[in-house]
Amino acid sequence: MHDPVHGGIYVDGVFLKLLQRHELQRLQNVKQLGLANLVFPGANHTRLEHSLGTYHLIGKMARSLGLDEEESQAVKAAALLHDIGHPAYSHTLEEVMEVQSGQGHMDMGCSLIEGSRPHHLPEDASELGSMPSISELLESHGLSSQRVMDIIVSPHGALPWEQQSLLQDQGQTFFGHHRHLNQMIHGPVDADQMDYLQRDAHYTGVAHGAIDAERLLNTIDVHNGTLVVTRGGIVAAEGMMVARALMYTSIYYHRTVRIAEMMLCKALEAAKPEARENLHLKNDSQVLCSLLAEEGDARSIARSLLRRQLYKKAVSLSTVSTTDEQRDALASICSYEKRKETEAAVAQKAGVKVSEVIVDLPSRSSLFCMLRAGKTDIPIWDGDKVRPISRYSPLAKALQTRDVHDWTLLVSCPAQHREAVEKAAWKVLFG
Repeated sequence: MHDPVHGGIYVDGVFLKLLQRHELQRLQNVKQLGLANLVFPGANHTRLEHSLGTYHLIGKMARSLGLDEEESQAVKAAALLHDIGHPAYSHTLEEVMEVQSGQGHMDMGCSLIEGSRPHHLPEDASELGSMPSISELLESHGLSSQRVMDIIVSPHGALPWEQQSLLQDQGQTFFGHHRHLNQMIHGPVDADQMDYLQRDAHYTGVAHGAIDAERLLNTIDVHNGTLVVTRGGIVAAEGMMVARALMYTSIYYHRTVRIAEMMLCKALEAAKPEARENLHLKNDSQVLCSLLAEEGDARSIARSLLRRQLYKKAVSLSTVSTTDEQRDALASICSYEKRKETEAAVAQKAGVKVSEVIVDLPSRSSLFCMLRAGKTDIPIWDGDKVRPISRYSPLAKALQTRDVHDWTLLVSCPAQHREAVEKAAWKVLFG
């Protein structure tokens, strides 16, 4: 098959059988960027495209690292399957799915692989009910399903690479972790982000996502069980860090995109409970059709999204202007439940419906800059020691102090209620 980002992608054997599974084919109707197409009209690419792209890059990475056949097969299967637990509209509805099911998309994906959750909707039982689990398919081809799942989900309690290595004046001591397979999908330089940065930039038309993937693939290595970049790849690694930082600000946390996404969440919250069930088995069209079949606020919001009649910003705090006192206040309402309580309080004070108030803010960790470094903490192997990239690159050091978001609070509502909601929000949030 031909991919617009990577060119030809060859799929055969067990990977072709996995690709034909309905769990993966559902992703053909799940947008990679949720509702970003309301701001970037070309952003209609899907999770299936991304899964194939990640699989393709993982294959190239496995060859570059010289992995043996068993490791290569396992990590390629993990790459192809790593997003099957995503709900409809991808990350947009992930929090709703977590509240409903108690699982994020990675854990949900593993549940689907091992067969601990139904892998089809009730109405599809006659066609899909007799199918073996993905785990059984993998095992029948000599692949350990447990190993594949371990690669998909980051090990609980695993230490970051810099805590696995003790840098000393005379030599270097390492703990015995072998995490390179997991890091090929969930690491500072991984195939997952190599694909989504290029793919999202291609379809949105935003040039920030351009990276030198070939150079990165040619300069990665495994050292003491950890994926590292050799010194010759520092410039390419810097390029990925810049791309990731700018893409988060300009696309993933674009204010209008976030308002549209939160409106969709509001519609689901206003719908009947069954509309929020099995989001990991539904595609975008199924969720939208179920909302349009509802009555009241759920249907009204869904129709507004179809017409692109979006809520408007009532309150917005930029990252640089937020005071420590405001951060403390916002940190106390970061959880889903607290945000819902806050929305209800603002709505009551403003005299509007709770479905007409959205309070959106980053995670608590983001508010206190605990996640700024994140995937910018790239280990560099110089032939003697492993050191963080910030030791070699002033640019990398600067990016590690750059906020992922350029805002810390976004309150939105229908245009006619902006003044009332603004006053109420300031009062409820900051007294």
